[in-house]
Amino acid sequence: MALFAAARRAAASSVPILLRASASSGSHRSAALHRPLAAAVARPKPRSMPFSSAPATRPSSDAELLSVIDSEIKYAEDCDDHDRVEEIPDNFPFKISDEKGTNVVTLKRTYQGEQIEVVAHMPSLVTGDEPDHDRDGEDEGEDKEGDDNEEDEGQKPEQSSVPLTVTISKGDGPVLEFTCTAYPDEVLINSLSVTQPSGDDEHDMIAYGGPDFNDLDENLQRAFHKYLELRGISPMTTNFLHEYMINKDSREYLLWLRKLKDYFKQ
Repeated sequence: MALFAAARRAAASSVPILLRASASSGSHRSAALHRPLAAAVARPKPRSMPFSSAPATRPSSDAELLSVIDSEIKYAEDCDDHDRVEEIPDNFPFKISDEKGTNVVTLKRTYQGEQIEVVAHMPSLVTGDEPDHDRDGEDEGEDKEGDDNEEDEGQKPEQSSVPLTVTISKGDGPVLEFTCTAYPDEVLINSLSVTQPSGDDEHDMIAYGGPDFNDLDENLQRAFHKYLELRGISPMTTNFLHEYMINKDSREYLLWLRKLKDYFKQ
């Protein structure tokens, strides 16, 4: 009995301890469960990043480039050439085809059953302005001035010129092709070839192009110059082409600048 009573007392005395332990453990678990929630509530919420459809800021280099392009456009617009309308001579024998954005002008005509086409390319301009270069041997150059003047006396001064390609055909027969250089008052023939249209690009590519025109007999050279002049490749035509192509070069340059500006404004 004494042992049983002692056991009961021990058991009875342990119940409050277990209850307290249980209650303490429960309170700790409850506190542990609530701490993350409290921390979550107390933690500042991240700011939302709203979606924007606005483009990214343009790099400063683009802005600087746009400014330079704008200045160049203004300068080009102030020039008289870009909006000048060429007056075509009354007896000009060719029909002019000039497509905006290209670097060539095409002239066409029919002459005694021949189809004549002249393709004029952008001019090679000579302004007379020489670039400034540092001359280390200036004194030495002055010593040779007399010799240079003697050499220059036998040379023609450089002039602006327009490259031409002239093709003359008769139906489906052979085609004459002249490559020329047009100066304001004369035309120089650089080469002459005879081709037979075959539709075979490889065959046309390796066809014999004829000798250097300057190697031909002088009488034959003069005869071909006369041949072209009768077909409209005359000083009147080349004078007009020279003026026309210089103005076209100004127009195309301004158009090119405006396209550049549109690109960098995107």
